[in-house]
Amino acid sequence: MTFPLRYVRLILPFLSCLILAPVLVTAQEGPLEKTQPTGITVDEIIKRFASKEKEFAAARDQYTYRQDVRVQTLEGETPDGGEYRQVFDVSFDDRGHKVRNVVFAPQNTLTRIGMTQEDLDDIENRLPFVLTSDEVSEYDILYVGKQKQDELSTYVFDIAPKEIVGKKRYFQGRIWVDDHDFQIVKTYGKTVPDIKKKKDQENLFPKFTTWREQIDGKYWFPTYTRAEDTLRFSIGDVKIREIVKYANYQKFGSKSTITYEGQEVQKAPEQKKPDEEQKPQ
Repeated sequence: MTFPLRYVRLILPFLSCLILAPVLVTAQEGPLEKTQPTGITVDEIIKRFASKEKEFAAARDQYTYRQDVRVQTLEGETPDGGEYRQVFDVSFDDRGHKVRNVVFAPQNTLTRIGMTQEDLDDIENRLPFVLTSDEVSEYDILYVGKQKQDELSTYVFDIAPKEIVGKKRYFQGRIWVDDHDFQIVKTYGKTVPDIKKKKDQENLFPKFTTWREQIDGKYWFPTYTRAEDTLRFSIGDVKIREIVKYANYQKFGSKSTITYEGQEVQKAPEQKKPDEEQKPQ
């Protein structure tokens, strides 16, 4: 997003500098217990969830789904009429290549900010966020403790990139890892770095929370992302709300197969449905 011209973001260079301000979350969240894991080391947890995330990334690439994106500017808590909206289906063509079909895209009425290519890339690639075994070495990872997320027991980690390399985008914030499946079930933070070339070329990005749901009894896929943050441009503040919904996950019906712990995944007869009352709308 940009101020009429462009946006900016703030890079926090050290894990100790992470500021995790509260966001609107109505799911049942227990107190953070600053205790060490039992029966397993922190390094082993990191190794296991990074390995599972690599499987998750490969699996999600074999699923079709619908993504609904809405970005609004606000006056206080009320939308001011500026809105970017796009609904698209991610599917496959007859050759098995992934395709993106836009099914709803009304006129963009945002005037106080502009959507940039970095915004669109972040929405598609970084809001879901996967920290795979291929990427884990690029991050500082700090174990924080244990915490309940609804009925799930999770390990909590703060993460930040060790360094910013070129134009690559990174995630910085907090992740919750299910202590049974060793998969990330929730993330809170932001994509970095913010971009500030000149006063009229600022590219800023909001803090967001992404929740996941278990699909086909195996994988925790993103189903809901919410951001509500004030972007502090050098020429004025703009409050925004961003909501991304992911729905209708279906395993691609080709000869492609997905393996999980060495076994092919069979489609479950019924998906685990999100608890709509525990997530903000």
